Amino acid sequence: MQDNRKKCIELAERIYDLDIEVYECVGSSLGRTFTGDRRTCVENLANLMSTRPQGHLLRSELALISNMARTIRNPQDKSRVMKKYDDILKEVESLPTSFGQGEIVDQNRAKLNTSNLRQKFSKDDHLIICIGRSQGSAGNDIGFALADALRINYYDVEIFTEVLRRLEVEKDSIRDVADLGTEIIQNKYQRGFNSVKGWRNKIKEFDRYHGLTKEDAIFFNQSDLLCKMAKEEDFIVMGRCADVILANNHIPHISIFITAPFEQRVHRIMEVNNLDYKRARRLLEKQDRRHEKYYHYYTGLKWGDAMNYDICFNSASYGIEESVDIIERMLNQNMNH
Repeated sequence: MQDNRKKCIELAERIYDLDIEVYECVGSSLGRTFTGDRRTCVENLANLMSTRPQGHLLRSELALISNMARTIRNPQDKSRVMKKYDDILKEVESLPTSFGQGEIVDQNRAKLNTSNLRQKFSKDDHLIICIGRSQGSAGNDIGFALADALRINYYDVEIFTEVLRRLEVEKDSIRDVADLGTEIIQNKYQRGFNSVKGWRNKIKEFDRYHGLTKEDAIFFNQSDLLCKMAKEEDFIVMGRCADVILANNHIPHISIFITAPFEQRVHRIMEVNNLDYKRARRLLEKQDRRHEKYYHYYTGLKWGDAMNYDICFNSASYGIEESVDIIERMLNQNMNH
């Protein structure tokens, strides 16, 4: 404890001296960061370094010094001062009570996402991007264009079609998994149990799908297919709980959720589907409920909750083309580090 206090005093002295040096180099009338007497200022700085809840105040003080240092016109003076600043900052962050000691990383998520990006993708890992999207946010358009820009495969309804082929299910007998939502809940717990025909259908499905309902059989086969694909190729997949499926199977991937303000999405639905406002709004609300219930039913998580994704993106802020460009540049920057 005593050694830490001594270190804080020593760093406080260096910070105070650096503030003086920056002020002298800049020659600005804006004034120094610390204007009190040396002893009082050093004592206050040391106390800030010793008390973690007040760490943000120290960070703000250091920011003031660095901001001023960056205005130094003489390149040699600027380089010398910024070197001192960087050295001091590293030592402050290494203190056990520093603001730099509160890491937020979730190691389990990092193994599948951010740490994998930092290390670059190994020859055994493929670039897999899972995109969830709210209806009307142009998520599909962005996903398709991003796959084209990255020159990797794009999957949406193809996943559903392949699973139906595997199970030999008539496509007309069930809706695409991306739009099931409410129907799944109703099929499992409400429909069919009030009639003999309903019971017969359930028994038939039980035999055909090894004790699973048709909907569950499709989901689990879809999960197997996604995991198999993840070992063979780079791709973007739209929806279908792919982010959670891959995470549960410890497969590296990047999860993105694309959305936009409700009214903006309504107007896009009106334009794309040639609907009036009332019908577009009703369709949007219905589809959002379906996606939310489907995602929660099979994952136990809240659809669209920022905590469940690596990146959440407001497409209305940029439009389709620029959204693709921003995401692509962000991915390239991370993978090149």
